[in-house]
Amino acid sequence: MAVNCGIVGLPNVGKSTIFQALTSAPAEAANYPFCTIEPNVGIVAVSDDRLDEITKRITPQKTIPTAIEFVDIAGLVKGASKGEGLGNQFLGHIRQVNAIAHVVRCFVDTEVVHVNGKVDPADDIITINYELALADLEVVEKKLTTLPKSLKSQNKEISTKAKVQLPILERLKGHLEEGNPVRNLELTEDDVEAIKEFNFITLKPVLYLCNVDEDGLTEDNDHVKKVKEVAAEDGSKVIKICGKLESEISALETEDERAEFLEAAGLEKSGLQILTREAYDLLGLKTYFTAGEKEVRAWTFKLGYKAPQAAGIIHTDFERGFIKAEIYHCEDLFTLGTEQKVKEAGKLRIEGKEYVVKDGDIIHFRFNV
Repeated sequence: MAVNCGIVGLPNVGKSTIFQALTSAPAEAANYPFCTIEPNVGIVAVSDDRLDEITKRITPQKTIPTAIEFVDIAGLVKGASKGEGLGNQFLGHIRQVNAIAHVVRCFVDTEVVHVNGKVDPADDIITINYELALADLEVVEKKLTTLPKSLKSQNKEISTKAKVQLPILERLKGHLEEGNPVRNLELTEDDVEAIKEFNFITLKPVLYLCNVDEDGLTEDNDHVKKVKEVAAEDGSKVIKICGKLESEISALETEDERAEFLEAAGLEKSGLQILTREAYDLLGLKTYFTAGEKEVRAWTFKLGYKAPQAAGIIHTDFERGFIKAEIYHCEDLFTLGTEQKVKEAGKLRIEGKEYVVKDGDIIHFRFNV
């Protein structure tokens, strides 16, 4: 299933540098605002140690990880929702992503200009969030002008839908006018479903990404502490990353070289490995695996999927013609060593259409179309 995350922030906070390191894609990085004119897109493998462990025991011809798509969106500035900077063309790009990685500058460097003349993470976050809220407010106001006509529609489905949306949108209007994100408003599942079609930017989950210098990785500086305070109020998570360090890591040619570099730096994982994992988890996504001699592969699914739905991720025919699923958990494979020993231990199960897939399941689907 397609998963994507938009990278946003003010100009010169390190977005494009991080994107380059993340995806090894040729995003232009320069010391001036608006160097990214079109959104750059890169597909990144999601780090998962379990996939490596499965591969060691199954020894397939190839191994395919699950992936997440990152979209580097040009720096937004105050007034972006009204066309300032490069305008709200970039806000449209943000509407298309599943989640947002908000890069916040948490380092001081006199050689890298700040668009507002000073490094103030809390103020930077307020600027971006306010512009995103105003962009959503514009959507709400436009819809409210058309709802009276819908309420009078002879089509019962249209009028009923309008009646449900009206009180929700009226609440959203006042909330957004104060610069508050939609996700911070108490909404029921039914409310969220009713406004799903508007694809509100500020309803998307957010991960704050503190771009720090190398010293900032080991100990939180004052800038990082400010971001964490804001994130706590927003109910969002925070991770730290050093764009400069990640660029150096991405320039290394082999995994062994990267591992040695991380060990020398006193790090277990790169910031980018952590970012991909956190972005994946942010969306409530889990992984199941298929394993055989030809390939071991990771597949992304949403928590709560039943076996036929999970099968449909591979191909719609798998869901349509689903018969049963042969399942065991990857931890059983790690403990027992081989698939044959898993079977001998009675850990391989046959499950039907009502089975709820678990994170880490290894599945072989049976189907007929």
